[in-house]
Amino acid sequence: MFHQSSEHVASYYARTYPGPIPLRPALEDRVDTEVSIVGAGFSGLHTALRLALAGKRVTLLEASRVAWAASGRNGGQALLGWSCDMPPLEAALGRERARQLWDSMRWAAAEIRELAGRHGFDADYRAGSLWAAVLPRRVALLQEAQREAVEKWGYDRMRFIPRAEMPEWIGSARYHAALYDPEAGHLNPLKLAQGLAAAIEHAGGCIFEQSKVLDYRETSAGYVVRTDRGEARADVLVLACNAYLDRLDRKLARRVLPVGTYQVATSPLEPELARSLLPRNHCVIDNQFVPDYFRLSPDNRLLFGGGCTYAGGIPKDIAAATRPYLERAFPQLRGVELEFAWGGHIDISMKRTPDIGRHGERYWLQGYSGHGVLPTLAAARAVADAILGDDELLGLYQSIDNPPFPGGALLAAPLEVIGKTWYRLRDRV
Repeated sequence: MFHQSSEHVASYYARTYPGPIPLRPALEDRVDTEVSIVGAGFSGLHTALRLALAGKRVTLLEASRVAWAASGRNGGQALLGWSCDMPPLEAALGRERARQLWDSMRWAAAEIRELAGRHGFDADYRAGSLWAAVLPRRVALLQEAQREAVEKWGYDRMRFIPRAEMPEWIGSARYHAALYDPEAGHLNPLKLAQGLAAAIEHAGGCIFEQSKVLDYRETSAGYVVRTDRGEARADVLVLACNAYLDRLDRKLARRVLPVGTYQVATSPLEPELARSLLPRNHCVIDNQFVPDYFRLSPDNRLLFGGGCTYAGGIPKDIAAATRPYLERAFPQLRGVELEFAWGGHIDISMKRTPDIGRHGERYWLQGYSGHGVLPTLAAARAVADAILGDDELLGLYQSIDNPPFPGGALLAAPLEVIGKTWYRLRDRV
C-alpha cells in the first residue's frame, strides 16, 4: 500500500508553511553509523533527537519527505493519554506500572511545550483541550474519567464543564458537557516536525529524504539497511514507519492496520466569528467512537476532521464528505468555503494499545491508533533510554500484548470494517 512522493500533500500545513519546506539529500552511498532510524515522522524524529543530543551518531532515512505522512498532516492535538485510554494498560500492567506510563505522558505534555523554545523554532503551540460529550448518556463517561484520573493516576487538573457553561467554551448546541485539560494543547505538526529535524542536524545527526528502505538484514556486526541508491550500516536499528511499515517487516506490519482519515480547513474567518466558535481557543475532540475533532489556526481558520475509512481508502471529494459533519457541529458555518482538504493513513493496533518494543538491537514504535502527538514522544523516550542503557520504560510497553489482526493481509480490513460499523451505529443511538 505504500506510496512515496517528493512533495508534501496539499494540506493547510504544507501550503501555508513559512517559506520553502527544507529539502534534504537522498542517501547515495554507504554510511556507517551507530543508530539507523527508518521513518522521519514524530517517532523517528523524537528518537533521533534524544540520541543525537546524548552523543550518538544517528542516521534517519525517510522514503519521502520529513513528516510527509501522518506526522505532517494530523489534527495537531497534543492530548494526554493513548487511543485505548487507561483501562487496557491497567489490565496489562497493574495500576502501579500503568501509573508510570501515565506519568511519562505528563512528562511528554510538558516536554512538547518546551521543545520549540529550547531549540529555537515555533510550532504555534496553544494550551488547553476539551473532551466533549455529544450524547447525554456519555456525559457520565466524562465524569467517570475525571474521577479515575484523580483516584488512580493522581491527575487532578481536569475540570468538568456542565452544559450550562458550554457556550463559554464551544459555540455549538451539539455538546452537552466537556472535560477541560490545561496540560493538553494544539500545535502545527509540520512546523514541529521540521523544527525537530533542524535540531537533529544541529546536534550532529544526518537525515536523508527520498531514501526508501527496501530491506534490512542483521549481521554479526549489526544491521545493514539497504535503500534504492545506498546503504547504512549500524549497531542499532529503529523501525519508526507506523502505517507505512508495509513489507519491510511483515510480522510487525500484521500488528497494525492502515486506516484512512481526513480533515479540512476553512478559509480565514472573520475574527469575531472565529472567537465565537471557540471562545478560549482550545482544541476539541468528542467522545464518540469515531470522533469529530477541531481547532482554530492562528489565521482564524477552523480545522475540522473526524472522517475514518477502515478499508483504507480516502474519499475522492474530502470536502464534500466532511462538510455535513462540520455543519452539524457549527450550523452557523453552513456554506463556508473549505479551502483545504487532505487525508492520510494512521496505524491502528488490534486493541488500540501502543506497540513499542525491541528484539535484540532492533526496536520499533507503532500502533498509536490515531492519537500520536504526545504518545510518539513518550514512546521515543522509552526507546532512546533503552538504547542508552535504561530499559525500564520500554519494559512497560513490552508487557502490553499486541496480537496480529485476524484474517491476514486480505481479510483484516474487511473484518475490521464489520466490527466498527456496529460501534458507529451505537454512536447514533
